[in-house]
Amino acid sequence: MSDIRLENLTKTYGHTHAVEAVTLKIEEGEFYALLGPSGCGKSTTLRMVAGFVMPSMGRIWIGGQDVTPLPPEKRDIGIVFQNYAIFPHMNVAENIAFGLKLRKQSRAQIETSVKAALDQVGLTGFGDRYQRNLSGGQQQRVALARVLVTKPRILLLDEPLSALDKALREEMKFWIKNLQQELGITTIYVTHDQDEALTMSDRIGVMRAGHVEQSGTPREIYEEPATLFVTSFIGQSNVLDVTCLEAGEGRATVRLADTVLKAGLRHRVPVGAGAKLVIRPENVLMGAEAEATGVPLLEARVLGETYQGAMLRYRLDVAGQELVAERQNQMHLACWEPGATVKIGWTPERARLLPAG
Repeated sequence: MSDIRLENLTKTYGHTHAVEAVTLKIEEGEFYALLGPSGCGKSTTLRMVAGFVMPSMGRIWIGGQDVTPLPPEKRDIGIVFQNYAIFPHMNVAENIAFGLKLRKQSRAQIETSVKAALDQVGLTGFGDRYQRNLSGGQQQRVALARVLVTKPRILLLDEPLSALDKALREEMKFWIKNLQQELGITTIYVTHDQDEALTMSDRIGVMRAGHVEQSGTPREIYEEPATLFVTSFIGQSNVLDVTCLEAGEGRATVRLADTVLKAGLRHRVPVGAGAKLVIRPENVLMGAEAEATGVPLLEARVLGETYQGAMLRYRLDVAGQELVAERQNQMHLACWEPGATVKIGWTPERARLLPAG
């Protein structure tokens, strides 16, 4: 068993709560990302799971065992840091063998395990090379091989792609995910990059100021954000001021300017009160596409158009509020110049109503 359970996990430094009352269950074999801005507590949470930081309160369970009082070497965990921490005076094979030598394995066992680890991470034939002869992606693979060769129950990754360029990050995030699926190892992945989290994770915990604001699948996090912070941190959203007219049974009726609209509802919103209507740019329909849905329409004035190759982004003014619409750049679709007016709308299931606070 290699599931992870965090119960009321808290870390304080003086009067500052770096992590506060985090409770999570991560299933065996799951790839779970802790996502959030710098200083939100995600790396501190990871280091408490690893045993490098002792919690001020709460418990950590791995495979049904309370590991909270155990030192790192007793937790059967592998961790890869942002800087990889490869020993420059050792070649690749010696780096990978380091942990096995500490475990007093025989030379024959070590040679067999190192060869298998090099094959596993796609570095067959690289055993004699040194860090100075490796690219960033190859160094990352060596760091992973050095961890995986000891066959840990849990893999912890602390922003492992942040030092790589964009093209290599794109390549490595798919490689890491494929390797994790192949091994079936329970993984916690810390990142501030929403694209990494959405692409790689089975589930995501979005952290803010030491708390997990929302935990769910990438689709749930993106399409059903629980708070305004999650809405703004994951992707781009239009957040419009509206008045709640009716609310209940997962649905709400709101007024935006003089138009009555429907929206999905997750949290209780007082009737008659101001609220926030959240709609992603790609879900804002324009012109004929909006009219074809039969939903209530709003009149918008085009403030500007941004060309992005496959996509066009329009800045729109609706009753004094600005929002963004995205649409495919296709020849058969209409385009609008700045200053033009256009009818816009969206289907109710693509909009979410959240409390104003």
